[in-house]
Amino acid sequence: MFQNQIHKIRQAELIRQAEVERLARQVRKARRAARRAAKESGEGPVSSDNSGYARAA
Repeated sequence: MFQNQIHKIRQAELIRQAEVERLARQVRKARRAARRAAKESGEGPVSSDNSGYARAA
């Protein structure tokens, strides 16, 4: 009886862990897709602040 309860608890933990990992995978995939779409859209900063030129006084 006790082993059955431990098994059910462990099974529930594994299911929760799998759901968390699945959600994290979906978030990473969505972020990559958003970055890719932003990169392909051509919109964004024209030049970066790291242009290598000194500021004029």
